[in-house]
Amino acid sequence: MQLPVFKTLKNGMTIALDEMLPAEREIVRSLLNTVVMEGQTYPQSQPLSEAEFAAYWLVQDAFVVRKMEASDRSQITGEILGAFYLKPNFPGRCSHICNAGFIVQPAARGAGIGRFMGEAMLAIAPTRGYIAVMFNLVFATNIPSLKLWESLGFTTIGRIPNAVRLNDDRTGDRTGDRTGDRTVDACILYRSLDRSLEARSKEC
Repeated sequence: MQLPVFKTLKNGMTIALDEMLPAEREIVRSLLNTVVMEGQTYPQSQPLSEAEFAAYWLVQDAFVVRKMEASDRSQITGEILGAFYLKPNFPGRCSHICNAGFIVQPAARGAGIGRFMGEAMLAIAPTRGYIAVMFNLVFATNIPSLKLWESLGFTTIGRIPNAVRLNDDRTGDRTGDRTGDRTVDACILYRSLDRSLEARSKEC
């Protein structure tokens, strides 16, 4: 897939997906930390430092979705509306299976940016040598995400009971008070990127 990739959303906004620039790292880290502190989709319970963000998000490839001026597709930078990473899910002999993580600006949710990033990831991943995508911890309460990935061909291959500790008032570990916590399951999702290998694996 050749980057950047442009798209006009239903609301008329023009967006572009491209590789993240070094100058955008802090913006993406801030957005990730906002999502983390919402406590509804990512396993971390505290904001990530610069080093923690680099170790988690910048292992391999990182991409952003920028808001564009509709009349100027030469624009290099713009407001970041979403971001995702793409990296091996396992080391060494299993590194051909990738993992990805996605975030969208709260004010931009529901506009189709998540689907745009998901479709782009599925097109980019094979060009980076991956033959499958695996998501390790999709919270069972994250219904929009589960519906999105199912519509993009993912299968739930496992369920981890009580994997996630949610705090309904979203204060959680920041106070040390866990009296409001409840646990929910997490789903493991998988999608092959190679139809021939998928057919062969079903024969086992």
